Amino acid sequence: MITFEQSVGWKALEERLARTESPRQRQLIETVIAHAKAEADFDLDGLMKTLVPEPNYHFWRDGKDVGPKGYDGVRKYYEDFVASGAAVLTSVKDRIVVDDDSITHEGIISTLGTGKIAKARGYNNIDDESAHYLMRARTNILWSFDEDGLAYGEDSYGSSDPDDVEKIAIDDLPQVYVDYLARLGRTP
Repeated sequence: MITFEQSVGWKALEERLARTESPRQRQLIETVIAHAKAEADFDLDGLMKTLVPEPNYHFWRDGKDVGPKGYDGVRKYYEDFVASGAAVLTSVKDRIVVDDDSITHEGIISTLGTGKIAKARGYNNIDDESAHYLMRARTNILWSFDEDGLAYGEDSYGSSDPDDVEKIAIDDLPQVYVDYLARLGRTP
């Protein structure tokens, strides 16, 4: 079974929080931690509580912003993300930068999904659309916050190597992913 620890992302933020003295910066880090935990738990209500009432996401692809906008758009994005079969992820953070208005973190996000999903994301060497694959992408996510410490959304920049994909045998799938698929009424 492959190691796939979803908590790695918020643990890095908790480590940053432990050495942060500014109350304002601590508040912002705590918001991102709450967001990450809600995302891992598929808790859409909890996740939306970390955002301003009308958030705007900016996902930059090929020079265009394709991120969801507004409460309904962002909530639908997360509903679709959870239903997609590729919502189990780890987010290793190589660097975290915090000031009084924003947080940015950079690192590798790894996700699991079917070959069909991997192909749709542009990965190569997918020989079985029904098999499961580990996909990796380098990302930089910028969070900006209001005066109450709620996030305006995420600005995400990413790059993936189309060959950085690995087919995972069913017996090697992590339990968290198998449980997630079962929750969706799917079997590996």
